Amino acid sequence: MKVVTFGELMLRLAPEGYLRFIQSNKFEATFGGAEANVAVSLANYNQDVSFVSKLPNNEIGQMAINSLRQYGVNTSHIVRGGNRVGIYYCEKGASQRPSKVIYDRAYSSIALAKKEDFDWDDIFSGADWFHFTGITPALSKEVAEITLEACKAAKEKGIVVSCDLNFRKKLWSNKEANETMSKLCKYVDICIANEEDAKDVFGIEAKDTDINTGKLNKEGYVSVAEQLSQRFNFKYVAITLRESISANDNNWSAMLYNSKEGKAYFSKKYAIHIVDRVGGGDSFGAGLIYALRNSYKNQDAIEFAVAASCLKHSIEGDYNLVSLEEVKALANGDASGRVKR
Repeated sequence: MKVVTFGELMLRLAPEGYLRFIQSNKFEATFGGAEANVAVSLANYNQDVSFVSKLPNNEIGQMAINSLRQYGVNTSHIVRGGNRVGIYYCEKGASQRPSKVIYDRAYSSIALAKKEDFDWDDIFSGADWFHFTGITPALSKEVAEITLEACKAAKEKGIVVSCDLNFRKKLWSNKEANETMSKLCKYVDICIANEEDAKDVFGIEAKDTDINTGKLNKEGYVSVAEQLSQRFNFKYVAITLRESISANDNNWSAMLYNSKEGKAYFSKKYAIHIVDRVGGGDSFGAGLIYALRNSYKNQDAIEFAVAASCLKHSIEGDYNLVSLEEVKALANGDASGRVKR
């Protein structure tokens, strides 16, 4: 059985090190995108995973596909066509200066995709899990309809559906997100979010929490998870808990709420020094998908997901290039960072 993820794969252009955009005369080119990042993580955990998207039939589109193939992601359902690969520019923050992202993704191949581009009956053959994020339906009204078709097809086949809310205010408004995600979440079994997403998309807010000062109230997030589960009948709600000390240093943990039990499971907390935080949430989602697909107990599942994401923060680029053994070692308490000889 396989996992299917659906979304946009973008060209990432970034200044060297901690240079600002306005200082740079050359950019490093890599690839990334929320659902593609999840697919790479799962492939690195020896899972059969297929990424679905649309990319232009040119050398840049082929570079993007090759960036997935080299890690073992199945790209056979990527449609070729359209004129451009979406681009995002990423400036890494440091100390009290936050990271910055600038999008140049309008009119990308996937944003202009049509329903007839995707045969979900064929795509879902042999699949037991479908994952998407709130970024994908934000690309265009047509892509939102395509995502809805995918969710309906997955449900008809008894496939587990997971969604990371991933609200992006540069792509759509809170109202648009609420209207579209409310339709999609009716088909979702596992909802993944961060401290802001539930508030931005559904107006559900944790009490006594200020994300800008790093003050988080754990019990408030249990209430958020309960409300989300009641509204959409989610089986699980996972919420990442980032306490931002600076752009370089965060405390990182998460919660998994099992709606059937009415119980929340909290992970241990990691003090992380960040090399690159882009893709941190995607690596968490992939870790959770792996753990739940492989029948981990609830506490073990959230520990695995948080450990996977903790390691991603130490890796340049979007993709979480760690092995199953490395994640298990950290989840089991080996957090010393000592040299492995």
